[in-house]
Amino acid sequence: MNPSCTCENCELKELFMLNLDEKYMDLMCDGKVEKEYPAGETIVKEGTLIQEFTYLKSGLVKLYRSDQSGKEQIITIARPMDYVSLLSVFSNDRYNYSVSALEDSVTCNLKMADIKSLINKNGKLALNLLGKMSRVADTIILESLEIRKKHLRGRVAYLLIYFANTVFYSEEFELPLTRKEMAEYVGMTTENVIRTLSEFRRDGILKIYGKTIQIANMDSLQSIADFG
Repeated sequence: MNPSCTCENCELKELFMLNLDEKYMDLMCDGKVEKEYPAGETIVKEGTLIQEFTYLKSGLVKLYRSDQSGKEQIITIARPMDYVSLLSVFSNDRYNYSVSALEDSVTCNLKMADIKSLINKNGKLALNLLGKMSRVADTIILESLEIRKKHLRGRVAYLLIYFANTVFYSEEFELPLTRKEMAEYVGMTTENVIRTLSEFRRDGILKIYGKTIQIANMDSLQSIADFG
């Protein structure tokens, strides 16, 4: 086993190990570079040249676009085991979105030239990557539709439950988004997000301590997310 391939439970490692023989696996492992990003730092900048295949090993990041006025629209939030570069990496030579760390994060990076070379030599690897790309796109589309069919309270409730059940696996967590970022993600104004959180706290659904959120009544929050 190449000592460069050390990440445990790593979908990137599994993807390549299942589809490459040893000499190509060595190429992938030897070319892998890990990079650390503190919370708030930009990982990928919209419009920059795509030179690496980037995979999130640990942490939490947001993918977003900026309009001409500088206003951001969050596309999705990526967790460990996600490929944060998949939306543009094979369709364009430059990124169509930016990626920044919501919390301290580590990425695994491979040279795009090496990845394209491996794909040209291995049809099964290419098919599996296409499958992963399709699942990423499906998730983004379905999440966007699910959020936008809800009213204001339902959108905020949906987002809080997403963090509790999918990201932190706890009903008490430190919210990784600012109120402004929450608004950008669910398509609301910042004022509406602040007002909705205040209403949830007043109704005993949430307890809020700065950035820490405690869901005090999950049944009520789930009902709002489902029907709000």
